[in-house]
Amino acid sequence: MSARPDILCIGSALWDVIGRAGQSLPLGADVPGRITRAPGGVALNIAMTLARLGRRPAMLTALGDDDPGRSLIAACAGLGVSCDHATILPGRPTDRYMAIEGTNGLIAAIADAHTLEAAGAAILAPLSDGRLAGADAPWTGPVVLDGNLTEDLLAQIATSPLFAAARLAVAPASPGKALRLAPLLPRPNVRLYVNLAEAALLSGAPAADATSAAHAMLAAGAARVLVTDGPRAAADGCARRGVLTATPPAVTPVRVTGAGDTFMAAHFVAEDRGERRDAALAQALAIAAAYVAGKDA
Repeated sequence: MSARPDILCIGSALWDVIGRAGQSLPLGADVPGRITRAPGGVALNIAMTLARLGRRPAMLTALGDDDPGRSLIAACAGLGVSCDHATILPGRPTDRYMAIEGTNGLIAAIADAHTLEAAGAAILAPLSDGRLAGADAPWTGPVVLDGNLTEDLLAQIATSPLFAAARLAVAPASPGKALRLAPLLPRPNVRLYVNLAEAALLSGAPAADATSAAHAMLAAGAARVLVTDGPRAAADGCARRGVLTATPPAVTPVRVTGAGDTFMAAHFVAEDRGERRDAALAQALAIAAAYVAGKDA
């Protein structure tokens, strides 16, 4: 049993299979490149960066009772991420994610998170049965949620007393899953991390840049939102303190998958240690840019 965690990451933990080519890729391209397999998933990507930045994250997720699941648990342990409270589902495969990237960014991706979806609310059991918290003593620390959780489970979390005292940081996982987060949008203890497309879907107001997207999210009821837009300016919107922006450092991209998750973890840690909003935003953008350039936090 590892040390008690100081932050919970709830959502996808899977194997990323990424094909990367050192050139721009048009639709239908067939080119040489590199194919890698590494631990991934939105919640796990965030957890791994949190661990590199000195935190003690634990995953609440679902894994198959199979060799990929067992090897993923071992890999997480080596990276400082606890899977002690993960739910193991016999007869189901550990989830996977497959993507193709070129120098022009992400070309296409498919996330197979069916085992996580099948587990549903079972992954939250450690928050009610006393292992991490209980109905009489709810979790009071930070929690990361990702949009790979089902719409029903996210709606349940939005009103559950198990999360009433927690600080929630939420990421959609992809534009295709952004609307799953709608029940969490007006919650005062929720901080949303979205890209430009996800902000447009959640706010119902397409925007040309992160600043206008942040204003639209606040108008839609968000208490706090961080909006990223690739290499362009990002925005931090707060219902009580307005919107500020910063531009990430320019880098030559080596990888794309996980960049938003890295930004989210770095921003959370910066604010948690007391950095001002502008400093936290700048630090998170710098760490995410370094990640895209092929360096880790």
